[in-house]
This record gives sequence, structure tokens and C-alpha cells, in this order.
Amino acid sequence: MLSAFLSAFRTPDLRKKLLFTVGIIAVYRLGATLPSPGVSYGNVQKCLDTIQGDTTGVVNLLNLFSGGALLQLSVFALGIMPYITASIILQLLTVVIPRLEQLRKEGQAGQAKITQYTRYLTLGLGVLQASAFVALARSGQLFQNRCDQFPIIPEGTGIPDWLTLAILVMTMTAGTGMVMWLGELITDRGVGNGMSVLIFTSLAARLPSEGWQIKTSKGWDMFALVIVLVLVVITAVTFIEQAQRRIPVQYAKRMIGRRMYGGTSTYIPLKVNQAGVIPVIFGSSLLYLPQLALQFFDQTDPGKTQAWIQNNLVNPSSPIYISVYFLLIIFFTYFYVSITFNPTEVADNMKKYGGFVPGIRPGKPTADYLDFILSRITLPGALYLGVISILPNFFFIWLDNQQYQNFPFGGTAVLIMVGVGLETVKQIESQLMQRNYEGFLR
Repeated sequence: MLSAFLSAFRTPDLRKKLLFTVGIIAVYRLGATLPSPGVSYGNVQKCLDTIQGDTTGVVNLLNLFSGGALLQLSVFALGIMPYITASIILQLLTVVIPRLEQLRKEGQAGQAKITQYTRYLTLGLGVLQASAFVALARSGQLFQNRCDQFPIIPEGTGIPDWLTLAILVMTMTAGTGMVMWLGELITDRGVGNGMSVLIFTSLAARLPSEGWQIKTSKGWDMFALVIVLVLVVITAVTFIEQAQRRIPVQYAKRMIGRRMYGGTSTYIPLKVNQAGVIPVIFGSSLLYLPQLALQFFDQTDPGKTQAWIQNNLVNPSSPIYISVYFLLIIFFTYFYVSITFNPTEVADNMKKYGGFVPGIRPGKPTADYLDFILSRITLPGALYLGVISILPNFFFIWLDNQQYQNFPFGGTAVLIMVGVGLETVKQIESQLMQRNYEGFLR
């Protein structure tokens, strides 16, 4: 990997792309630390020191993806999550709305139209999420009512409260639009997928502070043991992310005019982790519902139901919480794979161009064969996602401290960082190989 980056810096064109990507990342991190208008930066820091990262529910996930910017209510507080949510929604709607499915089949023009819809939906979700988090911060529920002595959005500043809140919502929504634009700039003029690179940056930004926090509270021995476990997790994630089942495909020879086409052999790569990190996001979002339900109970007189929900469906160290989270990830893995990979469509496309799997008849038998392989290979992928995702919960129990709920060295963070790192290195190596071929041909 290091040799690929060194070779890229020796190539003028790739060096410009890498420096451009680094510049965009610097702008993104600046916006992630820049406070929004109307937010007391000093009170935010005092509040963060008070809660020590102890938050629950979907706030954990959103704060992780924003690199800690969400709890600071910065300009880029929402990060890239509205865009991810909008992309997932459009991908799911493609299955049920014929118009979107038709656009997807139209190629580049149709994909450009879907991308435009994704941008509009991103801004709409940005407004909703910004309004929700501003309201939660104003009421103190974003920090679990533990920072009432440090008002995040001070009152009595001489500016009407509605104007302050409106400006704050517009600023965070505009920040979401700019993050989306920065990601597209990296994709077009930089290296790697822009949205993935920004998520990677947000996750990596938290590692030094969280790692030093473990060293400070637990000492060097525990810190060294955690690093060893991290390397083991990274190795396992790298192995599984690269694993795939290759279905051989043979194309028959065809005479078109005086020329013969076809007769080539290729394969269909079915990854073990075909769903990526999407099931983890779905599972985390659903587990926020019990936390949301607690807000409708009487806080001054908690009953047995409220106590049971708090202890079993909100507490991340609870065996019930861990089991439900694990089962949700397995369910959503099968669900997402079933709607993103259509064996019937793949079999029809193969038949249309004269392709077939050796030993399998074209058409429905091929579709049944692909469905059989996919259902078997999805099980280890789902178990892998579930185990990796609940690792932070076991770290949380092992370290025995509330401040490690946002433990960044396992689960979703490692899964995304390793995946993005591998894809970025592959893209750099492919561009280097392309330039070497060009030099050879010249």
C-alpha cells in the first residue's frame, strides 16, 4: 500500500489528485470544528467534558460518522449521513417504483437523474435532521439533560429565538449541501469515492483522542492489549472484505457479419459481505426507537416498563440489547442483498448475450443456481457483520466504563475504514497500471 502511494506521488497527474483530495479533506475538517452561529462554543466544550462521550442510541452512530462534529453543533454537524440515508431510500424505492427502475436501466443519463433526486432528498433530510437535533440540544435531551447548567443555545441575546433557531437550521443544512459537494469534487477530480473518503476522515479523526483516553484511564498495558486486538480485527475484516465466490461464465461464439465474437470466459464475483455496512446502519436506527419511546414516559415516576426498556433495550451492555442488535443485522443483511442482487435479471442478461454457467442451463435454472449460491454465501457474511458490529459492546463491558460506548476501534468504524482504504488503494493501483501501459505503448 505504501509503495502504491509513493509511486503515485512520483506521477505528476496522480500527485495533483492526491494533493487536491488532501485539500478537500482539510476544508471538511475545518467545517467540522467551526461552530454554527448561535451556539456557545465554550458551553459545548464544558458539556462534552461533563458527559465524557456518554450518549446512546442513534446519536452515537451519527456522531461517529461526523467525526464528533454533531455534539458540537458545528457547521458540518450532520456530516454525510443525510446523503447516505437519501441514497439508501432511493435504492430501496427503485425496487417498488417502476419509473426509478426504468431510469436505472437507462444508463448514465438515468443515473444522473437519480443522482439529482438524491441531492434534493439529501437537503430535505438535512432540514429535518437539523431541526430535530437543534430541538434536542435546546431541550437538553441531546446530552441526556446533563448539561442544563451549560446552555448550548443561550437565550436572551437580543435576537429573537425563532430567528436564532432558523439560522442554525439553515447553516447546518447548507453545511450538509457543501459536504455533499465536497464529496462529489473528490470523486470527479481526486482519488477514491468522495463520500467514502469523507466518512473515513471522520472516523480517523476520532482515533487519536479515543486511544489516548484509554491509555490515560487504563494505562499502557491495557492500551497495548487493545492495539493488538485492533490489529486482529483489522486483519479479519480485510480477509472477509476481500473474500468472494466466483461463478464461472462462458460466452458462446457468434458470427456477426464476417467477424466472430464471444468465446470468452469470465466470472461473476459474489462477495461474502455483499451488503456492506448498510445492515449495521439499519439495525442501529431501529434500536433508537426504544430510546425514543422513553421520552413519552413520565420521567419523574418511572415504572416497570420504562425500567425494563432502559435496562434491556437501551443499555448497550445488556445481553438482550446485544442479541437484538445481532439478529437485526442478520435480518437486514438478507433483506438488503435480496433487493440489490436480482438473480433472475442477471440470468436474463447472461442469456441475452449468449452467456451461461458451465453445467447449468440458461434461464431459470441459472437464476435458481445463483439464488442458491447467494443464499448460502450470505449467511457467513451476515454472521461476520453481526460479530464485528457487537465488538464495541463487548469492549464496553470489558473496559467497564460508560465513556467507551463510542469505542472507535471495532465494529462499524473498522469495517468502513478498512473497506474504504482497500478501495482507494485499488483505484490508485489501477491508475498507475494504466499509466504504465500508456508509457509502454508510446
